[in-house]
Parts: sequence; C-alpha cells; structure tokens
Amino acid sequence: SGYGDSWFQDKGFKSWRVAIGDIVDSGKWLVSQGIADPSKLAIIGWSYGGYAALQSNVVDPKLFKAVVAIAPVTDLDALKAQYGDRYDKFIARAFVGSGSDVVEAGSPARHAGLFQAPVLMFHGDTDGNVAVGESRLMEGKLRGAGKSVRLVTYPAIDHGLPDSAVRADMLRQSDAFLRTSMGIK
Repeated sequence: SGYGDSWFQDKGFKSWRVAIGDIVDSGKWLVSQGIADPSKLAIIGWSYGGYAALQSNVVDPKLFKAVVAIAPVTDLDALKAQYGDRYDKFIARAFVGSGSDVVEAGSPARHAGLFQAPVLMFHGDTDGNVAVGESRLMEGKLRGAGKSVRLVTYPAIDHGLPDSAVRADMLRQSDAFLRTSMGIK
C-alpha cells in the first residue's frame, strides 16, 4: 500500500496536516449537509485525539465552538524531550519527525493566539505517555494570549485515567463545559 515503515519514519507527526485536514473537512461537511449546527460544533479528543482537537482549532479557528482535550500533546519538541534517555526515545523522535517547520506548524501551544473557542483540558499528573507539562504549557500559552482555558489535573492518575470516579468527574465537567460554551440548556 506504500505506507510502511519508511513512510511512517519520514512522516511521523508530519502527517498531521492530512489527519487534521480530514477532521476539519469532516466538520465542514457535517455543517454543509445540515447535520451539524455550526454554532454548536465541538471537538473532543484523548491523547493523540486531544492533540487533534487542539490542532484542528489552529487549522480552522472559527469551525469549532468548544474544545475538550484529554492528556493532549501540545508541543512536539516537548514531547520528544519528555522521552529523553528512555529506551523508546528513538521511536518518539521518529514518530514526531524533525525539522523546525514540522515542530512549529504542528504544535498547537505555539499558536495559542489563533484560538477562538474556549478550551477545557484534563490530565493525570503521573501520566507517563504524555507529561502533564504539555497541558500546563498549553494552558499558560492560551491564558497568556487572553483566551478562555481551564485545566483540570488529577493527582496520582496516569494517561488512561483508570479511576471510575475521575472518569465520571471528567464526563460531568465536559458536559457542563459544552452546554455552557454552546448555550445548551
């Protein structure tokens, strides 16, 4: 199919342009078909999906009216640095790719000024896959740009938020945030 190891090693996160473009195009299509109300279109994602939710708002700041990102990657250099000397650092570096154009364009924290939708993020503070610092960085950048943002951190919780009470809390807060952001009763 042409998408083997060499393609992946070359593309890594560089493929975000295609993936995020597909997400944005899907949102536009839902609106154009009358399936989605453009004033109530939100995006939610976890891990890479959290990255995709944030990066979609960079690509098209007017499309989504609210963003919820759980344990998101927000800066590609920070993600590579997190792996430091760990055994899987080479995988992480290959996954992200290299080049300032890739890192700059593909890091939502570096484009906080573009955000128009309010952002709610959740992160466990012992996340070993995506460090909580990624969400803290994004929160700081959005706040510094005068944007609406809230970060909820859960102590002693890792990437999968494996605690039922924590997940229930995340869902309750997400529901309230989405209803408020989009004027839903």
